[in-house]
Amino acid sequence: MSQDIFPPEAAALYQRDAQSVAGIEKLRFFPLAITSGQGCWLTEAGGRKLLDLSATWTASGLGHGHPAITAAITQAAQNPAGAGGLSAVHPDSVGLAEELLAITPGSGDRCVYLGHAGSDANDVALRACRLASGKRKVVAFAHGYHGGIGLAMKVSGVHISAGNAADPDLYLATYPNPFRSDGAGAAAVSASLLEVKEQLDKGDVACVIVEPILSDGGMVVPPKGFLSGLHRLCINAGVPLICDEVKMGLGRPGLMHAFQHENITPEIVTFGKVIGGGLPLSATVGPKEILGGPAAHALLTTAGNPICTAVGRSVLRVLQSEELPQRAAQAGRYFMQLLRELAQDIPEIGDVRGHGLAIGVELVVPDGSKKPDRALAQKVVYQAWKEGLVVYYVGGNVLEITPPLIINQDEMAYAVEKLSLAIRHAPQVTREEIQAYAGW
Repeated sequence: MSQDIFPPEAAALYQRDAQSVAGIEKLRFFPLAITSGQGCWLTEAGGRKLLDLSATWTASGLGHGHPAITAAITQAAQNPAGAGGLSAVHPDSVGLAEELLAITPGSGDRCVYLGHAGSDANDVALRACRLASGKRKVVAFAHGYHGGIGLAMKVSGVHISAGNAADPDLYLATYPNPFRSDGAGAAAVSASLLEVKEQLDKGDVACVIVEPILSDGGMVVPPKGFLSGLHRLCINAGVPLICDEVKMGLGRPGLMHAFQHENITPEIVTFGKVIGGGLPLSATVGPKEILGGPAAHALLTTAGNPICTAVGRSVLRVLQSEELPQRAAQAGRYFMQLLRELAQDIPEIGDVRGHGLAIGVELVVPDGSKKPDRALAQKVVYQAWKEGLVVYYVGGNVLEITPPLIINQDEMAYAVEKLSLAIRHAPQVTREEIQAYAGW
């Protein structure tokens, strides 16, 4: 590997990580060793700059070093109102809950759970539905991802397909994928909804949980009618629908909420990633009859702490004042246009899809079969890192393009130029270079 790409400073930092940080929490695609970031750019040890097309799996949605986030952290940390919301109230925990209720469609008496990550937001939502209903069954979807802990992990198809234990009362339905179904996917939608209806008809379902865009499972945008049909089934059965907006919500899909693409109002909505502006923060919004009690059913000492909640409020203000959902919609159209033009020259690109700045580029064997090419995806993201991009793959073979919502046209054009080089030069990447990086 070239010393310019991986200089001694970066190699030393990466080696220290290998010796000291637990491997169980690592998901690595290339030896990325970062020392700083600004806007849409990251700087590696040694000084090389890379354009960030991941936004740390969407958690840095406002970009790196946004001044409003810096100001919120600084002000809250100088005179904090304790360190959590477990046994006390403070203005920012209450204020954030009120503001989330204001921007999240819903009716009736609702409340907000504040947590640390999407994983606990989903875990609490699932457990609360079981407790409130007295029922055990959870309906989720194959290849879905809802968290890396507890019940949220046990209903995540991504983890289950990797060999982790599924919850014994889980049913995994099929998530319709237009790229791998006939026509517009109407038949796939009908088949999926029939699966769910058969489970709901049994009367033992506590809740249904769904991602409006299947992110870690392959950046799948479901056919129109899927989410609305699913919600209609849930309403008819009297079962709450949990919409997991952790990764794909809050401006990224070109609207404030991804579920708004089908004009539904889910009973429960979960948030994470971007809401924390890079800090650990999540939220669940739903009916008080489900989330209102009993006391101490979901205990995290520092959840709702004044620093993270102050940042969360700042994030919501920036999303609205800078019109980031609208900007994401416009940027996404431009980005996907460039990527689709690139696909015309590169047969390995089987599909380009998305909403706003939630974009998937599916890599396939270029023989017309649509066969997923995981080996190519591994090499492409590694070569992209060499070219100066940070981009990961999901679903085995899909490049996940989720840059900060502030990305500009010049940066998008640069990204497509570098992705073109990465795909064309990927065959030069050796198995030895990537063998240490398992990815998904």
